[in-house]
Amino acid sequence: MGRFKLDEIDHQILDMLIDNTRTPFTDIAKKLDISAGTVHVRVRKMEETGIIKGSTLTVDYDKLGYTFIAYVGLFLEKNHQAQFVLQRLEEIPYVTVAHVTTGRYNLFCKIRAKDTQHAKEIIYMISEIQGVSRSETMISMEEALNDKRRLLHTAFREL
Repeated sequence: MGRFKLDEIDHQILDMLIDNTRTPFTDIAKKLDISAGTVHVRVRKMEETGIIKGSTLTVDYDKLGYTFIAYVGLFLEKNHQAQFVLQRLEEIPYVTVAHVTTGRYNLFCKIRAKDTQHAKEIIYMISEIQGVSRSETMISMEEALNDKRRLLHTAFREL
């Protein structure tokens, strides 16, 4: 499939949805002086072409008691074990992100925990996965930047 070309109205709709995915189509329509049906059709077209995939829920993990963030780099006994280890990581709900990487680590994970004791338990769970030879953990002191919106605004402008 070729690239889908967005016009200015599409960009404006996306900009509003990026800032708040729950913005009603009627509100978007009023701001853009178009019908809610037009917004609906354009959003559906962007969904059909794969530009938009669902919507995102933002959760305040601190309010849920998961205030501890750590990053865990995993060394595997053999590279071909990555898929097996990833499947085991999916079974640990506190592992929220996992990447297959080049460089120092074979896999790189983000975990969320309630406190240092809980993080230690999670890291032990990870270390017990068959194929993991060792791990290195980095504690996040503060999440200083977590904003995908800026990139999305820029990426959609480039379409």
